[in-house]
Amino acid sequence: MKYTFTYIIELDEDGYYVADVPALPGCHTQAKSLDELKERVLEAIRLCLDETGTFTEKSRFVGVQQIEALIE
Repeated sequence: MKYTFTYIIELDEDGYYVADVPALPGCHTQAKSLDELKERVLEAIRLCLDETGTFTEKSRFVGVQQIEALIE
């Protein structure tokens, strides 16, 4: 079965890229490069699907936005 997943990437304070797959709770990984991260995301997705046995899409990814907030 072929699935399409969206993953969100952030850069942490230690310089690691951290990926989260919102459609699979608890499915996340990290790596030093984006190429390595992509491989690790695929591995994490496979592991999460192996753990749950099935996947049912409950929502669709729409986008990511940032907002600046001045807090005094």
